[in-house]
Amino acid sequence: MTMRIISGHLKGHRLKAAPPEGIRPTSDKLRETVFNILGASLTGSTFLDGCAGAGGIGLEALSRGASLVVFAEYSRKACRVIRENLQSLRIAEGYKILEMDLAKAIGVCAGEGLRFDIAFIDPPWDREDIYESAFQTMSELAILAPGGLLIMEHSKRREMPESRGSLRRVRSLVQGDGALAFYRPE
Repeated sequence: MTMRIISGHLKGHRLKAAPPEGIRPTSDKLRETVFNILGASLTGSTFLDGCAGAGGIGLEALSRGASLVVFAEYSRKACRVIRENLQSLRIAEGYKILEMDLAKAIGVCAGEGLRFDIAFIDPPWDREDIYESAFQTMSELAILAPGGLLIMEHSKRREMPESRGSLRRVRSLVQGDGALAFYRPE
C-alpha cells in the first residue's frame, strides 16, 4: 500500500517506506476527510499524531501548516519508518518523535508544558485499553489547548462514549470501515 501526502506544500509526495506489518494506516479517503474538516485550523497548530504508525497523519499535518507535530508511537520499526519519511521529505524541524506508549508520551508532553490544538489518536481498533488510557490521560493532564480538539479513529462497529472525564463528543463520522469521534474539553 503506497501512501502519499494529499495536500499542502508536500502534496503528491509519496512516502518512501510502507508501514510495518500489523500497522493499519488511516485510508487516504478518511485522512482527506479529517483534513478537510480541520481546514485552516491546522495553520500554526500544535498537533499530536498518537499511535502514529507510519506517521501519515502527522506528515499531512506538517504539509498543511502545523507548526509542531509530535509523533507518539511504541513500535521501533514504525518510528524508523517515520524518520525515513521525514528525511525523504526533507523535513528537518517542527516535529518530535516519542518512541513510547501513548499514555507515557502524553505525560512527557504535559511535563514539557505542551498543549495540543489538535490531537489525532488511532490505536489498533481491538485495543480497548489504549482508548480508555488515552481518554483518561488526555482528560486528567488537560493536554488540549483551550478550544482544542481530540479526534479518535475507531472501527465503525465500536460505540464511542458521549463523554469521558472533561472531554465531550461533539461530532461523529463514519466512512467505510472506519469512523471518527471528535471531542472537545468542557
